[in-house]
Amino acid sequence: MAVIISQVKTDISADSSGIIRKAFKMIGVDSSLAVRSGIHKTSLDARNNNRIVLVSSVWIELENGSEEERLCNKFPFCSKAERKVSLPVSSANNGRKIVIAGFGPAGMFAGLVLAEYGYSPVILERGGDVDSRTEAVENFMKNAVLDPVTNVQFGEGGAGTFSDGKLTTRINDPLCGYVLEKLAEFGAPEEILIKAKPHIGTDLLRNVIKAVRERIISLGGTVRFRTKLTDINTENGKITSAVLESGEVIPCDALVLAIGHSARDTFEMLLDKKIFLEPKPFSIGARIEHTQEAVNRSLYGKYWNSPHLPKGEYQLSHRQGERAVYTFCMCPGGTVVPAASEEETVVTNGMSVFARDGKNANSAIAVSVSPKDFGNSPLDGVEFARKIERNAFILAGKNYKAPASAAGNFLKGKGGLSGANVIPTYSIGITECDLHELFPEFVSDMLKIGLEKFSHKMKCFGDAGAVLTAPETRTSSPVRITRSESMESVSFKGLYPIGEGAGYAGGIMSAAVDGVKCALKIMESGK
Repeated sequence: MAVIISQVKTDISADSSGIIRKAFKMIGVDSSLAVRSGIHKTSLDARNNNRIVLVSSVWIELENGSEEERLCNKFPFCSKAERKVSLPVSSANNGRKIVIAGFGPAGMFAGLVLAEYGYSPVILERGGDVDSRTEAVENFMKNAVLDPVTNVQFGEGGAGTFSDGKLTTRINDPLCGYVLEKLAEFGAPEEILIKAKPHIGTDLLRNVIKAVRERIISLGGTVRFRTKLTDINTENGKITSAVLESGEVIPCDALVLAIGHSARDTFEMLLDKKIFLEPKPFSIGARIEHTQEAVNRSLYGKYWNSPHLPKGEYQLSHRQGERAVYTFCMCPGGTVVPAASEEETVVTNGMSVFARDGKNANSAIAVSVSPKDFGNSPLDGVEFARKIERNAFILAGKNYKAPASAAGNFLKGKGGLSGANVIPTYSIGITECDLHELFPEFVSDMLKIGLEKFSHKMKCFGDAGAVLTAPETRTSSPVRITRSESMESVSFKGLYPIGEGAGYAGGIMSAAVDGVKCALKIMESGK
């Protein structure tokens, strides 16, 4: 057994040995009595930027187990360490045929778990492998040549591959630890196991993804790229096969839909096949760019340039009535990137490498929308977002440049970049526009409220020279493929909708956890 000592507060310059010494001091135990010890988690408390402290938790394993019990009873900041999550091993494969559509975090982890427990999943990915995908994405970013098959949204690793590789999540599930350990096993930095806000960065994440793929294949799984699911066959209320764009039919006992939030044509196919879909709330808005220095100064005050502090990042929100505005997918030291997956549309996203060493920081500032705003038919949210993306393409000049405005001008009800003090990073280029012409009035109004409210929390949000680049429309899926407790579609047995595209996750971690859970459900169903 081991115990966790929490709330170990130290100066920001403290190293791991200093943090561990402080933990032993807190419980009054000599470090020589420990079998092992180490950092469990670490985070910053920057609420008072005149006194920023490092807050850590330390795990300690003592020779005397009864002493550990005594410490947990004596100190409120001392608790028993959680055991590592172990997945149940199933021997019920019996040649079951499993097809997974999509090789983003959900499909990847569903495939990995199944492969590691003796199954041989066939994984279909509509986009290219990560290397050819990187070439296609870079070509779009440099030359405005969009590949609608392989892009920021479609391809190995899913949409998160070209992001910050952020591993934070709001779900509190023991399987998060399992996912982090697997990512580290496949090459992610070990620090993700202890950081309160872990990230991998788009540059390192690509190699991790390839390592996962290679493991699945080595265990007997199959991964097929540029292979799109276009139809499904059913019999007696159960899935019987998956149909590919080429016409090939793959028999299966289970079909996992890990299709991602941008697979709009797949949503249409599912609706045609009478699979129950429902519209769900999502958010739209713009990317806001500040200099990273401005963000650091807002968060850290006099410590803004300290070498002991990470690049500043934030998460802000405000609710007014039934409407929310919030920051999303904040990318320290990152860039705003073109993220369209359909021709003649403009979509923005944010991306950072592991070092987060770019001059600017950016995040989405997004406004919640719901079926009340766009309609109650299953695909009305898709059309709502698509209309904004197409209007952005037209507004910015029909060349994949993005419409942009200085924040101060937007707040004054006009457009233009006069007064901007941030150099936009959107690689294809931006066009000075009035974003009021792009968004519905309620979205523009809520964005203004957000900028004003956030300026009271972070000084940089009061900077009229910050730049807004639009639109951000792919915050989450506008559709939910409704499922039961067995994680199967309510329409057909053997059909497993999972991850962001199915409306059951939001980000790399929660999607990966959903994939693990799906694999376990499939194994359980075969017993």
